[in-house]
Amino acid sequence: MNNIQIPPVVKNLLIINILFFVATWVMQSKGIDLAYYLGAFYFDSPLFKIWQPISYMFMHGGFTHILFNMFALYMFGSVLENRWGPKRFLNFYLITGLGALALQLLVQSIEVYNITGSIVNHGAVTIDLAEGMAGVNLPGLTREQGQTLLGIYIGPMVGASGAIFGLLVAFGMLYPNVEMYIMFIPVPIKAKYIMPVYIVIELFLGVAKFQGDSVAHYAHLGGALLGFILVKIWKDRDRHTYYDYYE
Repeated sequence: MNNIQIPPVVKNLLIINILFFVATWVMQSKGIDLAYYLGAFYFDSPLFKIWQPISYMFMHGGFTHILFNMFALYMFGSVLENRWGPKRFLNFYLITGLGALALQLLVQSIEVYNITGSIVNHGAVTIDLAEGMAGVNLPGLTREQGQTLLGIYIGPMVGASGAIFGLLVAFGMLYPNVEMYIMFIPVPIKAKYIMPVYIVIELFLGVAKFQGDSVAHYAHLGGALLGFILVKIWKDRDRHTYYDYYE
């Protein structure tokens, strides 16, 4: 994929993500964490705001996080936007990002229900952002349940990874025979083999829930699932673009 021209939507998404990242870094130096305002919280959390399902896609947890996501956006997003056009590509990006959050919220709802018997906590979780304090006041909970519940209510989800997984799946479906190099494997592998492996790994990590793992694996799966569905539904009319020779 040499000489890929950066199309307008991808270019603007790159710029917006970088601006958000710089703003986050600047505000952190002033003691303000933008993730608590622009990251996506569980819908029943008092920290949830109506704009977060969109703004969370442009927030990132660190340099490595944004670096890999933006590299993938440039590499795969450019190919897909040149094939689909800006409107369809932007719709795809936003829908997969929203789908990622939707699946993550669904999984969190199930976890909250299993702990409390309801998908809302009825005031059991108390949060004081100004004082930096949070707690759980619900009799009968184990320490582990309390930590899980608190983590759901005070942990923001950030990053474009859900939408990026949607792009990866779309690329693998539309250009299955493109050979790609991935880290630690010295030989090229076709996209149609790489993408399913990524999905299985994410599913395993999401179910396993290893201690200390703060990655929203179900959000990745949600983006991948919506990406798969959209590519299946859309009738790809542009069969004669520059990139068709990859198929």
